[in-house]
Amino acid sequence: MEYISTRGENNNTQFEGALLNGLARDGGLYLPKTWPKFTYSEIEEMRDLAYYQIAGRVISKFTEGDLDINQVTQIAKESYENFTHPDVAPLTQLEDGLYALELFHGPTIAFKDYAMQFLARAFQKALATTGRHSVILGATSGDTGSAALQAFQNLDSVDIFILFPNGRVSPIQQKQMTSLAGVGAYAVCVTGDFDTCQDIVKACFNDHSFRDDVNLSAINSINWARLVPQIVYYFTSALKLGAPQQEVAFSVPTGNFGNIFAGWAAKQMGLPIQKLIIASNKNDILTRFFGAGKMQRATVEKSLSPSMDIQVSSNFERLLFELLGRDAELCAQKMSEFETTGSFDISAQILTAAKQTFVAYRADDAQTLQTIKSLYDKGAGVFDPHSAVGLFAASKAREDKLISADVPIISLICAHPAKFPDAVEKAISSRPELPEHLRDLMGRPETKIDIEGTVNAVQNLINKNMR
Repeated sequence: MEYISTRGENNNTQFEGALLNGLARDGGLYLPKTWPKFTYSEIEEMRDLAYYQIAGRVISKFTEGDLDINQVTQIAKESYENFTHPDVAPLTQLEDGLYALELFHGPTIAFKDYAMQFLARAFQKALATTGRHSVILGATSGDTGSAALQAFQNLDSVDIFILFPNGRVSPIQQKQMTSLAGVGAYAVCVTGDFDTCQDIVKACFNDHSFRDDVNLSAINSINWARLVPQIVYYFTSALKLGAPQQEVAFSVPTGNFGNIFAGWAAKQMGLPIQKLIIASNKNDILTRFFGAGKMQRATVEKSLSPSMDIQVSSNFERLLFELLGRDAELCAQKMSEFETTGSFDISAQILTAAKQTFVAYRADDAQTLQTIKSLYDKGAGVFDPHSAVGLFAASKAREDKLISADVPIISLICAHPAKFPDAVEKAISSRPELPEHLRDLMGRPETKIDIEGTVNAVQNLINKNMR
């Protein structure tokens, strides 16, 4: 399969090229040149397959020419065999028409494991083929970092540096990163917010001399190969509710727009998704965009759902490219405008088209806490604050009749509640326990590097420590 950049570069990049490059050299993000499709009957045929087998069928659509379906299926089997639930991504009913998709059964108890475990194995295979050593640089608002360090540490062919914002992740999220840093793996605490970390990563990729010198790669969702495995659980959950005969909707806690774009990709492949519900916290740049058609950067505010404390949703560029009719020149113009002025807008016609698929809601901290408490009081379970934002948005979309009455809503449960015990305790006066394999986490030794939030500081760190 051939890949193109949202900003126009087209140099016949295949899957492994997109995987190892991460970001296109023109600063754009990779997308497939054409969207692969499943027929109605092909989706039906997946219904009785195991999670890893469905992963093989979905992911191999994007790896044609590099990895065949048997290779992809084997990588998927290895990636998910140690997950703690036999269904890998179980679906549970909370109430009539509302379902929870549990995405916290991987090693770091967050949804990033579903992609990162696959990505690490795909990286290892690609690097072994090329004989290349790679430096991976990523930014995290919390969960990507621990999932990446867990998956990539101690690989001979990789050095990995994960930037996280000082004081902007939960204590458990930080401990998961700093206690996982093994050989060739570095948890880097940066002054500034997540957007600062993300801007540094992009600047390093756009510095082509540095990029080429260290063989820079990315594992953030700006890397297309990071998003592809996330498409899988949209298929598995919809199949459990009767797809392709049954339409579904998804509510997705959203910061960087990667997870929900995976849902949009699933829809392009033929999955019958009526609506994708964008759920934001008080850092509501996406909600404001879908209200007025203007992307306007604002100051990042700390919230009870820190992984969503983002004002620059990098993956939105992929959707923008599609909304603009794949006009790369216009997309590049809009992104340049945003980078220069902090804003851009789209036409009313394009906004109307976007609203055919997307609806957007925000939940402030008080609404987040009330959602956790309400569901707990109903006996529905205990949810982390990010998932609560998604569940709040799902209820609002149903209340506003934006989802057909006969269409079930699947709300993505993106992390185990014990990752955010302070917020949960504030809501229900009870502190959730970590799973058994992480019970001793807070007592584990910590290794981290503190640096200023500048490009030079990060590049110097990499040059000094890479193998």
